[in-house]
Amino acid sequence: MLALVTVSWRQLEILMKEKVIIRSDQAPSAIGPYSQAVRVGCTVYLSGQIPLDPSTMALVEGGITEQAMQVFRNLKAVAAAAGGSLNDSVKLNISLTDLSCFDAVNTVMQEFLQQPYPARACVQVAALPKGAMIEVEAILHIAE
Repeated sequence: MLALVTVSWRQLEILMKEKVIIRSDQAPSAIGPYSQAVRVGCTVYLSGQIPLDPSTMALVEGGITEQAMQVFRNLKAVAAAAGGSLNDSVKLNISLTDLSCFDAVNTVMQEFLQQPYPARACVQVAALPKGAMIEVEAILHIAE
């Protein structure tokens, strides 16, 4: 049975701004008081991901390439749970404990995103949770 519902522009605006919490079992659980992602309308805010294996919650072994691969796999899983993909990214923020890893991260990023690439910032930080070398957060725009 099909029901026709009349919605005012104001009601539609309110519905489009409703906050929806996004969760994926294919990405690590939050290690603090935050959500993996939050969707408001067509915008999805993905919390920073560090290179934790979602099945063990342990930091992956290896160097920056292995850590970056895990981070982007985690982000990909959360993006999928939100109904999108990393190619819906409009902004990435990358934190590295060593900016000399910049080129290696760029190489990994190109495996997960296609052109046109999102806007991006990359900064060096003194330390990251659990001793990670990289953390990446993203903002997606997913068309309805």
